[in-house]
Amino acid sequence: MSSEPIRPSLGDFSSIICFRAVVVGMEEALGKRAAMVSLKAAGRIRGAQLVESLGATGKGPRDPMVLAKVLDDALGLNGTKLCLVPKAERNGDEFTLYLRETICSADEPAGSDRELTFTFGALHGAVEALYGVKLRGKQVGSVLRGQDFDIMHLEPR
Repeated sequence: MSSEPIRPSLGDFSSIICFRAVVVGMEEALGKRAAMVSLKAAGRIRGAQLVESLGATGKGPRDPMVLAKVLDDALGLNGTKLCLVPKAERNGDEFTLYLRETICSADEPAGSDRELTFTFGALHGAVEALYGVKLRGKQVGSVLRGQDFDIMHLEPR
C-alpha cells in the first residue's frame, strides 16, 4: 500500500454516516437480503486484497492472539478503522473473532436486528486468505443485542 493518501486534501477515510447511507440505499434498492449478500461479498474481496497487499497470503499465524493482532493492526485504530479485533480463538480449522466498534453496528439502536455485513465479509475474506482455506461463517453475537462483542464464527466448508 502506498503511504501517500489517495485524496490529497481529504485523506483516505470517509464518514460512517456516508457508509451507512450506502448500506441503507442498497437495502432499499435491492432488498435487505440481496444487499446483505452483496455487502458480504464486497467485504470478502476487500479482506483478501488487504491480506495480499500486506504480503501475508497463506501466512496465517498459529496463535489466535497473534491473528487478532494482525487483523486489529490492519483494520483497527492503526489501520483502516473498520473495527477493533481485540480477541480471536482457534479450534483446529475453526475461528471465532471478537469485534468491537464495527462500522456495521455503529449508531444502531439497542435491540436492532442489524447483522454485520461488510465488516463480516472483510474479516471472512482476510482469514480465508491468511490461511488459504475456504470457510463458511455466521454471526453468533452482537453488541446490539446485549453482548460485549460482535462475534463471528468461521468453520471449514
